[in-house]
Amino acid sequence: MRTTYYFLFGCIFSFLLSCKGAADPSTNSISKLPATHSDLVSLFSEWRAFEMPPTWEGAPDYRKATFEKRMADFEVLREKLLSMDTAGWTIAEQVDWRIVWAEMNGFDFNYRVLKPWERDPAFYKSIWMERSDVPDHEGPTHHGVTEVWQFSFPLSSEERASVLAKIQSIVALNTQAKENLTGNAKELWEAGIPTIEQQVEDLASLLDLPGVNEDGELVEAIQSASLSTKDLVSWLHAEAPNKTEPSGIGKENYTWYLQNVHLVPLTWEDEVMILKRELARAWNSLKLEEHQNRNLPQLPEANTPEDFEKLTEESIQEFMAFLEKQEIVTVKDYFEPALREHRGSFIPKEKRNFFTIGMHIDPLPLYSHFYHWFELAIMDNEPHVSPIRKGALLYNIFDSRNEGTATAVEEMFMDAGLYQNSPRSREIVYIMIAQRAARGLGSLYAQANEMTMVEAGGIHSNYTPRGWMKTEKELLLFEQHLYMRQPGYGTSYITGKYLLENALADYARVKEEKGEEFKLREFFDQLNAIGGIPIALGHWEMIGVDPLQEKVK
Repeated sequence: MRTTYYFLFGCIFSFLLSCKGAADPSTNSISKLPATHSDLVSLFSEWRAFEMPPTWEGAPDYRKATFEKRMADFEVLREKLLSMDTAGWTIAEQVDWRIVWAEMNGFDFNYRVLKPWERDPAFYKSIWMERSDVPDHEGPTHHGVTEVWQFSFPLSSEERASVLAKIQSIVALNTQAKENLTGNAKELWEAGIPTIEQQVEDLASLLDLPGVNEDGELVEAIQSASLSTKDLVSWLHAEAPNKTEPSGIGKENYTWYLQNVHLVPLTWEDEVMILKRELARAWNSLKLEEHQNRNLPQLPEANTPEDFEKLTEESIQEFMAFLEKQEIVTVKDYFEPALREHRGSFIPKEKRNFFTIGMHIDPLPLYSHFYHWFELAIMDNEPHVSPIRKGALLYNIFDSRNEGTATAVEEMFMDAGLYQNSPRSREIVYIMIAQRAARGLGSLYAQANEMTMVEAGGIHSNYTPRGWMKTEKELLLFEQHLYMRQPGYGTSYITGKYLLENALADYARVKEEKGEEFKLREFFDQLNAIGGIPIALGHWEMIGVDPLQEKVK
């Protein structure tokens, strides 16, 4: 038996399923009933329909009484899932079952602990001007948002009706927010106010879009939404002095959430250890690279629009050729257009933040992270055959997969030879790893209420090499606020990277044991085909061994 090669994964996945508080699918006391994957798909449709809240005065209803009334129906759905006998199902089908299980755990956790509709003013942001680089918005988001980026202006009659209805619902939602927001999380409250303030500016910008100003009814709806949002901002400011409690969910809740919702088989303490190790490794590797490169000239910066255009064009061509010629991944015809759409634009030196500093020196490290856009293009053009994986998983369950992969490939592509002709570019990769480890570490201490968000931001800023995080306070606030709102997200870049590296290692060992050639392109193609699911589940499906059945000897 191939037990030796699965020691690590078998242990962590067994731990995942036996963690405290989990509705362990292998040991729950509910009687098992014969079921098929088709039954699961039907239940999934029923679950997703339930997860969409009812409306109240045209807006999603997050009132406490509504939640309490609906919980009995939720328990019925969960019991249906736990009663399914999955014996004989394929691994892919069992993975789908665990996805639904994790989503239901996410709903339960939101109801019991996170309660964004009560604790998090930013939850009520309704206008989203741009698409996220991951399958869904980062952090908790209400169900009635207006995705402006999805519409073409001037609007068609069908699009106009949709936009108008969503804009009109903002007034009712803002009114409801003042009833629902009873939480006492001081920093979440204070940091959420600028998010709602930004909505006033976003609403105003809608009036400049083609065709909007000529539509009196739509203009009136936007103006009403703007006045309502300003009123909500005033109310939030007035209530802020009354908020006195910490915002973190604590170590025990954090660990439960990691293991049972995001399916990351780690504890709070494990993540601290991993991020500390990665932070030290990144700094050490950076200094060794700098020593090795000490006699080489520094890389020039693109300090004119013309230089930036030339730099990014050459980088796009080099990156796509590298992926193809070095057999890294099967390059789809829609990959390059997806990358070009996000190539970046010239920013004067004094206005650059962490990411754009590096982009104006060598865009390739960030373009590697833009593997994100390849993944979204796959979802758009070749969605997964399973309805359960076709779209974005709820509650940011995708973070270890999408953020972890995007972070991992920065170093993987480097080690595969991306910077053979530009050794100083390797330094940028290690700076980016250190930044992500530092910000994730800060977020862990903030979630444990051992630090404030400001103090966590200090780790984020002070432990990022070359002072690159000291250039823009807005980015620092945005990131630490997000990681307080969404437990586990700040660490997912590094812990997801760690889990993906484990997956690649086991995949390679299996190939070696079978006497088969390891091909990196096959690994990434399989990863892409599995979809945006947690790395632990993807690992299981790719290796082909059920960790609940495989015994370590």
